[in-house]
Order: sequence, then structure tokens, then C-alpha cells
Amino acid sequence: MRHSPDVLDYEGVFPSKRSRPDDAESMGKGVFKEIDLDKPSQRPAEASDKDKKDEKDEKPSFMELEAGQWQAKRGHGLTFALLFVFSIVLYLRPYELIPALSGFKTMAFWIGIVTLTVYFVTQLAVEGNLTARPREVNMVLLIGIAGLLSIPLAIDPSEAWNTFVDFLIKTILIFIVLVNVIRTEQRMKLLMYLVLGVSIYLSIHVITDYQAGVFTIGSEETNTQRIGGAIKGLFDNSNDLALHLVTIIPLAFMLGQENKNPLRKMVFWGTTLLMIAAVIITFSRGGFIGLIVMALVLVRKLGRRNKSLAVGALVLGVVFFLAVAPGAYAGRLATIFDSASDLTGSSSQRTEVLKRSIWVTLRYPLFGVGLGNFHHKSAQELGTHNAYTQVSSEMGVAAMVFYIMFLVHPLRKLRMIERELFERNENSRFYYFAIGIQASLVGYMVASFFAAVAYQWYIYYLVAYAICLRRIYYLQEANKLEAADKRG
Repeated sequence: MRHSPDVLDYEGVFPSKRSRPDDAESMGKGVFKEIDLDKPSQRPAEASDKDKKDEKDEKPSFMELEAGQWQAKRGHGLTFALLFVFSIVLYLRPYELIPALSGFKTMAFWIGIVTLTVYFVTQLAVEGNLTARPREVNMVLLIGIAGLLSIPLAIDPSEAWNTFVDFLIKTILIFIVLVNVIRTEQRMKLLMYLVLGVSIYLSIHVITDYQAGVFTIGSEETNTQRIGGAIKGLFDNSNDLALHLVTIIPLAFMLGQENKNPLRKMVFWGTTLLMIAAVIITFSRGGFIGLIVMALVLVRKLGRRNKSLAVGALVLGVVFFLAVAPGAYAGRLATIFDSASDLTGSSSQRTEVLKRSIWVTLRYPLFGVGLGNFHHKSAQELGTHNAYTQVSSEMGVAAMVFYIMFLVHPLRKLRMIERELFERNENSRFYYFAIGIQASLVGYMVASFFAAVAYQWYIYYLVAYAICLRRIYYLQEANKLEAADKRG
């Protein structure tokens, strides 16, 4: 049901600015007609400075900001089924795992086409538009426009166009499907369970490969051997794998926290420890920094209500880290602060590439050098290794601003949900999911500073979860207000 102040009585929560006829009449008889404004003693007192300040500082509530954006309409059942199959193919790449499917490498593309076709037909029938328009959708569309504008002035326009089609367009369209189709808690959890299952599979293989000495990245001669993901594509690179796991760890922890079943709690929390171990074994410095910052976000937010749980989780995490970390891990982390101590030279190399990407951004601030074209301006054909400068150097400064707003806006809305539930002292699943998704977003924002992943899927699923959470939270609160109004 579309939220409307005329349907739901917000009196007492969001007071109406329109005075009622009876109230106006009583005020006229009881106040204004009996006051002699010429007598100083009877003049209405002016609002105090404190009252004025409080009135000025008063901010709109979550319900006021979200009013009118969401409708309580069912639909997109078939679209979600197709989206779920698409996500399975995207994450698991069954044509690589199952030899019989090796000839179906374009499987994701064709399933995506069918999903988009069914989505647009259903969306027009259900809601009469192509998409809902939360700010995140607007930001993604603006990023797409910036990418399109960068193509004519690109160093290699054909390469920019291919990047636009292969990555950005697919990402934009599927993100729009995610935003409009994930409209129930069950659908959101099903996708989370899928990604969690994939992450468990990846983590087990990381640990077993490390124990068996199976290194698929680098070479022994250059001392650059690293663990690669058991699934190619999104997880082939150890740094990208670590980034992915950092974003999923808070979701696993919060699924355990909000679950009432003790056995399920242990399963989710055990999975959390498994993924932490996998992040450590990847030897990813960006993944480690993202893991630490993400953990601090969780500890700080959970500690507001349950300090013993937060401190206990922190202590357990530190002990687990010391027990799992390989002997060479401390030396690897030391290169974060002393690039000269990195025998592989990757630390100093990435520092130089970062400086180069900043220079390219300043040199081409309007439209960048074109999507996927940064390597033409880089040393040794290297990428930016930074999601933010990847966007700014290839699409311009404005695109980077849109990208940052795309990351920050869902954090702001999730904090509002968290704050409202904290003030009401509610330990609901919404409270824990709001905290968990915030930690995932912050983990991505930090870890992606060391990886060129702006066009990849990681962040777009996370932001879609954030939008889904605020949709179902808004509709639940609206139903409560409507029920209260009927009882009154």
C-alpha cells in the first residue's frame, strides 16, 4: 500500500501542520479573544533560544523521508526465481565446475536477458513504471551516463564501449532488477544464504589449498605465490576473494545473532570464523585492513546495547587471529607501513599506480580517459588497484562523486533504522540486519581502496540488500501505524 499521510493517521508521531477546525475555534475563544496584546503582561512569550535551536535542529524521521517511495504490492515471483538462477550462475559458474556444461559459458548472459525481459513486463504490469527511484538507483544511472559520455573521448573508444557493455550496463540493469524484485525478507535471506554457501565453499578450498601447498597465483621464483579462489571470475584473484569474504562475514554473524535457534547460531558463527580464517590465509593486505575496520564497526555498534557480547567477540576474534595467522603473515602486514620490506615489490608498485591514477584524474577531470582505458596511461599496463580512482580516472570526477554517494546513502538510511530501534529498545531482526549491512558496506569501502572492483557485482548486491531492508521496515512501520489508527 502506498504510504499516504491521508490514509495513515500520524497524529502523535508526526504531528500535522494543519490545525483542525475544532482546535482553531477553541483557541480563538479561549486564548486570542481574551488576551489584550497592549498589556505587556499578557503578550505571548517569544520562543526561547533553546526552543528555537531545538526546532532548527529537528531532523525528519525515517518514515517522513521514505514516505511515498514503497508500495506493499506482491509480485515478481517469476522474476525472482530467474534472478536467483542468474545469481547461482554468477557466483558458482557451473560451466567451470561441471565438465558437461563447459560449452555453456554464455549461460549467465542468456539467463540475464530472460530475467530482464520478464522483469520489465512484470514491473509495468504491477507498478506501472520501469523502476522505483531511491537515490541509489539515480546514482547508478548517473554513473552509467558518465560512462557513456566517456566513450567518444576515450583513448580507445572500442575498448571503452566493450567495457560499458560487458560490465557497466549488465551491472546497472541487474541492480535495478535487484532493487525492485527483492521486496520481502524471505527473498533477501535466500540470496544471502546462496552467497553464504558459496563463501563457505570458497573458504574451505582456501584453507585446504594452503595446507596442501597449492598456489595458483604468482611464482616461486619471484616469491609471489598466493592462494586463488576455487571459483574463477569474481574470486580468482586473492585480493578480490578477501574483499568478498570481508563483506559477507558481518551478514553471517548477524544471521546468527538474530536467530533464536542455538544450533543455527553456532552454525552461522562457526561460518564467520571459517571466513575470517580464509581472509587471513589469502595474505591480502587490503582484505586485512577491511576486516579490522569492519570488526570495529560491529563491536562499536553492538557494544552500545550489549558490551559483554561485543568485548567477548572482540577477544575471541583476536585469539582466533593469533591462532590461525601463518608465521609469515606478520611480515606481510609490515609491508603496509614499510613498502621497502616487500621483497615482491607489489607494495611500492601499487603506491606508484595509485599516484598515477590520481594524476590521470587531475589531467582528465571531466570524462576521464574512457572506461577500461586507464592501463594505457599506467606503467606496465597495470590497473588502478583502487575502486575510487578507477572511476575517477576512467569516467571523471563527477562519476566518482556519484559512486561515493551511492556507497554512503544506504549507510545513512541504515543508521536511521538502527537509531530508531535502539531508542525504542527493540532487539528485532531489523536492528541486527541494519548493523550487519552497515558493517559489510564499510568493509567494502575500505577493502575496495586496494582493488579495482567498482564495476564488479560485490557492492551492488549489498546496496540492494540495504534498500530491501528499508523497504520492508518502512512497510512494517506503516502497517503498525494503520493498525493503531483503526484501533483508535
